[in-house]
Amino acid sequence: MPRPVISFPHLGNYSYPIAYFFKHITTAEILIAPPITKKTIEIGSKYSPDFVCLPFKYNLGNFIEALEEGATILAQAGGGCRYGCYGEVQEQILKDLGYNFEFLSLMDNGKINILTIYKSLKKINNHLSFSKYIYYLLKTMLMIYYIDKIENYIRLNIGFEKNKGSFKKLEKEMLNSFSNKGFLTYKYLKYKRKFKKLAIIKPKKPLKIGIIGELYTSMEQFSSYFIEEELAKFNIEVKRFTNLTYLLVKKRYVTKKMLRDVKKYASYPLGADGLDNVARCKYLIKHKYNGIIHIKPFGCTPEIGAMPIIDKICKDYNIPIIYFSFDAQTSDEGIKTRLEALVDMLKERKRKND
Repeated sequence: MPRPVISFPHLGNYSYPIAYFFKHITTAEILIAPPITKKTIEIGSKYSPDFVCLPFKYNLGNFIEALEEGATILAQAGGGCRYGCYGEVQEQILKDLGYNFEFLSLMDNGKINILTIYKSLKKINNHLSFSKYIYYLLKTMLMIYYIDKIENYIRLNIGFEKNKGSFKKLEKEMLNSFSNKGFLTYKYLKYKRKFKKLAIIKPKKPLKIGIIGELYTSMEQFSSYFIEEELAKFNIEVKRFTNLTYLLVKKRYVTKKMLRDVKKYASYPLGADGLDNVARCKYLIKHKYNGIIHIKPFGCTPEIGAMPIIDKICKDYNIPIIYFSFDAQTSDEGIKTRLEALVDMLKERKRKND
């Protein structure tokens, strides 16, 4: 019997810990889907409903490219909004296209459930013990936490690197090292020191921009046209809140506090990261950021509901904000032109305030 081949959609650098997890708790061969390109979104858009959101199309494109390369098992995890219902739709579309595969949903009613994931994985590895599953689940979560910590440091400093490309080169080295055998915490501390040794030329009061918005476009940089990298070219310190550590661990514990912080503007959760982004505006204002960028896929209902509230806060506190909505027809040049105009305005505003 041929060895099964498991694949999953891309989401930033999280392909590394996800591949590590599946490698150690299944007997399947791991196939990381081809890197996301314009071809990916073209394929996904071709077979998706017209008004479905962009993450659906990217994931569907990832699935098709993986199936074409030999994947026999597809794993999917999505929730928090209507994306929690997308797995079944994607599975049906792919089967209607004639693909033969097993679909592995890691969600339970739109939420992560440890027992549900274990039962799903037992279907492809009958010999998987619960203790082994928990061990590698915790180790994978730790890897995600370390990646998020390093990425936060990179966003704050990559715009000021003395040697262009030094941060990205070291990040790639770190991710490959994390995937190999060895004591994970030792590796993290080692690379943390290495990153802090990278030469930067950073002023005491750099221009600071906070990025808020929908979770997929925040974490998968291709879907937001590498907006963080574009900002770094202008020597800007970038703050982005959403990552897997926040979504899987921290988010459930901060909702009440966020509601207290923004009680003047919102009295209940808005779905997905809607309330979170309202609260993040208050954080960015308090910490004297120069501007805010809100990003979302076209048609994202929770973010559409949050935008009027965010706009009200920004007007009340006189902080500039710009909105980007991405779809399959978004222009690279259009994004860059708007970013350049925003940065020029913020620089002039900062100069006058200083």
